[in-house]
Amino acid sequence: MLIALRGCIMLLHDKVLKNTLYTKPLLGFEGFFSLPSNSPESTRSSTRLSLSLLNLLHLTLSSELVDRKSKGYITMKALILVGGFGTRLRPLTLSVPKPLVDFANKPMILHQIEALKAIGVNEVVLAINYQPEVMLNFLKEFEAKLGIKITCSQETEPLGTAGPLALARDKLIDDSGEPFFVLNSDVISEYPLKEMIEFHKAHGGEASIMVTKVDEPSKYGVVVMEETTGQVEKFVEKPKLFVGNKINAGIYLLNPSVLDQIELRPTSIEKEVFPNIAAEKKLYAMVLPGFWMDIGQPRDYISGLRLYLDSLRKRDSSKLVSGPHILGNVIVDETAIIGEGCLIGPDVAIGPGCFVESGVRLSCCTVMRGARIKKHSCISSSIIGWHSTVGKWARVENMTILGEDVHVCDEVYSNGGVVLPHKEIKSSILKPEIVM
Repeated sequence: MLIALRGCIMLLHDKVLKNTLYTKPLLGFEGFFSLPSNSPESTRSSTRLSLSLLNLLHLTLSSELVDRKSKGYITMKALILVGGFGTRLRPLTLSVPKPLVDFANKPMILHQIEALKAIGVNEVVLAINYQPEVMLNFLKEFEAKLGIKITCSQETEPLGTAGPLALARDKLIDDSGEPFFVLNSDVISEYPLKEMIEFHKAHGGEASIMVTKVDEPSKYGVVVMEETTGQVEKFVEKPKLFVGNKINAGIYLLNPSVLDQIELRPTSIEKEVFPNIAAEKKLYAMVLPGFWMDIGQPRDYISGLRLYLDSLRKRDSSKLVSGPHILGNVIVDETAIIGEGCLIGPDVAIGPGCFVESGVRLSCCTVMRGARIKKHSCISSSIIGWHSTVGKWARVENMTILGEDVHVCDEVYSNGGVVLPHKEIKSSILKPEIVM
């Protein structure tokens, strides 16, 4: 027994001494191993040795925990409010759930999952009431690739923005007591989640929300806050008189105790839960640095792409392409093919497997996976869905949205057409309309 204990302690001794955060010498066990087995001290020394071993285990685990936290490693969970049918982004959401619609060449929700993984979140719960099996099957690949657990909490009826938290309570709460993130799946930003954790721990309240500044606050619910501390005073819905210019950005960090205030019923976190926490002076707001956009509808999607690519140039310009045929910020998948004599940009995303033939003009648009843009066509302020085709000398503009597998014939003009999947457009669309 003593030999086994000695081996364990020596391993622990080496492990702790290698830990840079622990510098005190480990004393109290060096002489134990010289005692003869028939020594009167043998029993007492075994007891003392066991206590020393437990002490060493405690010191080792504690110092390793401090070391991990000092390096920014944490273990947290997050819930993403996926929502329902994504009607505002139809016809794209007729093919896939809204969070799986491509944005800057990857599914919307993957931007959020990658940001959460980067700051130590190891489990993401998707609150969803539409096609959960499609979501999970698609995300299995990324679950393995990113090393993060992704599960679903399925609503049988719409529960608003707070009810899903109550439904997922057992998935969000564990013994760690750590706060958890909640994100709206439509939101795109630089996701300063590490800074939010620091802010949350500094103020000591129950909940933190991110807010963003807007030019026209009268269109939104405004968050009125104390500027120096960030403590939220109240919420004012679409104020007629100016009370502030900060609105809810749809990114939250909540203590587990917040779940005690949410009933399992259709509930609004913005209109019911947060005002109650604010009344208790336990809700704080952090002003979001960088850009922010809710990309849940086409016009905002295009605006969000511009903001995202501009941010990408500042953070990691190597992901953008350059060349004599490129204007401004453009992202192109490495498997896409671009012909000669094209002029592309600004603010363009070209997805995997796309073929852009010669002489094409693209600006302020997204061309999704497998699409083909034929010679001398022109596309601006539009979204070209998966595996769609735009014919020769065609012109597509003014928030035209092509669903999956749409074929626009040669020399056709589309002015704001919204075309459902698997359609062929043989004649021009002269004014914005839906093509069934």
